[in-house]
Amino acid sequence: MGELVAVVVLALVLLAAVQRPFGGNEAVVGVPAAALVVGVGLVPVDAALATFRQLLPTVLFLAAILAFGHLCAGAGVFAHLATLTGRAAAGRPTRLLALTVALAAVVTAVLTLDATVVLLTPVVLCTARRLDVEARPNLYACLHLANAGSLLLPVSNLTNLLAFTASGLSFGRFAALMTLPWLLTCLLEWTALRAFFRRDLQGAGTEVDTHGPAPRYAMTVLGVTVVGFVVTSALGVAPALAALGGVLLLGVPRLLRREVTPRDIARQANPGFCVFVVALGVVVDAVTRHGLGSTLVDILPDGDRLLILVVLAFVAAGLANIVNNLPATLVLLPVVAGHPTAVLAVLLGVNIGPNLTYVGSLATMLWRRSLPAAHRVRSGQFHALGALTVPPVLAAATLALWASSIVLGV
Repeated sequence: MGELVAVVVLALVLLAAVQRPFGGNEAVVGVPAAALVVGVGLVPVDAALATFRQLLPTVLFLAAILAFGHLCAGAGVFAHLATLTGRAAAGRPTRLLALTVALAAVVTAVLTLDATVVLLTPVVLCTARRLDVEARPNLYACLHLANAGSLLLPVSNLTNLLAFTASGLSFGRFAALMTLPWLLTCLLEWTALRAFFRRDLQGAGTEVDTHGPAPRYAMTVLGVTVVGFVVTSALGVAPALAALGGVLLLGVPRLLRREVTPRDIARQANPGFCVFVVALGVVVDAVTRHGLGSTLVDILPDGDRLLILVVLAFVAAGLANIVNNLPATLVLLPVVAGHPTAVLAVLLGVNIGPNLTYVGSLATMLWRRSLPAAHRVRSGQFHALGALTVPPVLAAATLALWASSIVLGV
């Protein structure tokens, strides 16, 4: 009975995340659900508090980096980067796609996949329209590089932050292990997008030569903040402090100029979603305690040999497409704890796998809902591209991770 209740509650919470009721605030459903599983004894109070303490640094960083991304957008960082991309493309659709893939990969790595989905995608759409080229390949590039391209740094994705904590690796060690899988993934995604949309990439568009002042201060703050992630990690300090520093450096001048209000910045941090993440962690703990956790321990192989890493990556991808990648991460990480490379193999699965279905990640659902009606994706095309890319990209990235772990002696 406990297992049934836990599964039903988790399903309702995930449904709330997909449908976003009550004004889009997932916490309205997530918090009562967490209180329910604690109240009926599925999760002990001390365990729920432990989950809160475990996830608190992660959600604080998430809030800070979301606010920082919006402040960067308000300062014109994304618009400037898109302008440079449009000029460099010179009206050539294939070149624009390559530049969009590179830009989306870098933005995702530095400012999380949410920045790519929410802030970069509309700018990329606008750039494609100005160049008079088909926007669809570039829109898909933003999504695929938001999910699959979020492998490089611990700060690139919420799942990365969770895996980073579970792996016990330093910031630099994590990035070193994931560099080759990230580069290979980006290259394969670009190759697949170019082949899949080859008809849309024919012909030429209009060259656009626009000049505008670069947001030098904001770009400088962005660079300093990225360096701050590495420095804080090396010093054993939470990277949330570096993100908060970036928020202050960008936010305070705009507050003094009355361009934004404290309430605006707080809203951009999306506190409702941050609370939802903690609540989801408690609900997932209930499912794990009542059957799923022991089942996974029994069926999943233990270790970090190549075949084991491949199995873990594909199981993680499959689970992400059933229950969403965030719950999948929370469920699987305790099972593979103690093996850093196995933890990262799970991360490959939950980051690359969501390109297969709409429900794979919250970012995918948000990307789909945010597209204008004229550019809504076709279900058949979405899943065909996912089926083409996910299995080979995931297999290649896992092989690259295994090779990197051998070279680096992890």
